[in-house]
Amino acid sequence: MKKAIFLLFVLGITTAQAQSAKDLLDEVSKKVNSYTNIVINFKYAINNQAEHVAQETRGDVTLQGNKYLLNIMGTKRMYDGKKLHVIVPEDEEINISSQDEDDGTSVTPSKMLTFYEDGYTYKMDIVQNVKGRKIQYVKLIPIDSKSDLKEILLGIDKQTKHIYKMIQKQNNGTNVTITVNSFKTNQPLSETLFVFDKSKYENYYINRLD
Repeated sequence: MKKAIFLLFVLGITTAQAQSAKDLLDEVSKKVNSYTNIVINFKYAINNQAEHVAQETRGDVTLQGNKYLLNIMGTKRMYDGKKLHVIVPEDEEINISSQDEDDGTSVTPSKMLTFYEDGYTYKMDIVQNVKGRKIQYVKLIPIDSKSDLKEILLGIDKQTKHIYKMIQKQNNGTNVTITVNSFKTNQPLSETLFVFDKSKYENYYINRLD
């Protein structure tokens, strides 16, 4: 009898945590979807001690609906809602392909703030104080047992309900950390921001992948 009561107690705590985590993630999703556009500057770090890999860089991304413009590692990725243009100035090359927005297995920039809505179980994790900001972490575990991901820690600013940090822990020992340095919303954007202009890349080799 005591064992049954204890199990019910543990189950009750776990359910309450999951519900609390879900409520917080729902608030984040609602906040993100309320903006016309979002402009983020971030730090990207990848680390694997066993493989002696440690790399850090900075990038920025502009999001508007399912469209995005991502700049990272000297490469520009532009998605206009139909075609993805990957522009590599170093090689003077442009790769053009389609992108399936309904593919639940890929975390694209347009889904980077809402990817957690499907395919994960979650629970509350630690709270950190970052320069006076309370960052609540939520631990996400992939439902797919064959996933390359072990878990994801999503750090959320408790006041703004904006994502501050995302830590992806992979089964091969690689950790990928994205830290948001600035988060701006409803910015005045050019109407052609997500439109590929071929005239700007006259000497580039264009590789059409589909």
